Amino acid sequence: MNQAQKEQYLREYALLKAEGKPFFPYAVAKDAVMACVVMAVIITMSLVLGAELGSKANPTTTTYVPRPEWYFFFLFEVLRVIKPPNLTPLATIGVPTIGLVILFLLPFIDRGPERRPERRPIATLTGIFVIGAMALLTYEGAQAGSPTAIETPTPSRVRAAGGALLREFEAGKQVVAQSGCLACHKLGDNGNDGPGPNLTHIGSKLYAQGIARTLVNPTAPMPSFKNLPPEKFKDVVTFLSQSK
Repeated sequence: MNQAQKEQYLREYALLKAEGKPFFPYAVAKDAVMACVVMAVIITMSLVLGAELGSKANPTTTTYVPRPEWYFFFLFEVLRVIKPPNLTPLATIGVPTIGLVILFLLPFIDRGPERRPERRPIATLTGIFVIGAMALLTYEGAQAGSPTAIETPTPSRVRAAGGALLREFEAGKQVVAQSGCLACHKLGDNGNDGPGPNLTHIGSKLYAQGIARTLVNPTAPMPSFKNLPPEKFKDVVTFLSQSK
């Protein structure tokens, strides 16, 4: 926008402002009416449809899996991406704060008078990046499996075999889920991608004997499971060796 266009805009704006109505009470009244409509819709929907609050809190349960509301899934996923415990403050406070500061400063950085998106590349690209990043992180957070359970289906060959194999497989799945393995390993949609390897198809890479040796003499920082009760140890080996 050159100087002539700017002067023309200011003249037209002054004429329209002189001919128009004052902000108060006309614009304020319209905003107030719209706010009342929105509140009425929200109240009506809550009365008619109800609000799902979940089951009553039970402080004695050990199976409860805390999950954030859907609008916090993006922050939940940031915590999953930034894994080191010493970087947790950065994930919970640093990243959101830095993002908010950048968005707050954006109008002061891109001060161009143009309103067309293609003529405001900084603002347009920033908006697209922020919306895209939040949408992707929200989706990934919604798809993340439980950190204390393994939700992979039982293989058909194990179900067909039944008997001791099926019992050991299901028991081993529960032991692995409750032993903290998902903090470093991924099994299906559950767990974390590292620092340990993905165990979803570990049975196709290692035989039962190799899995047992790894559990007894693992590579640091993985702890040893040699003190696990023999029955539970066998269940874990069966579960992992049948995960193909």
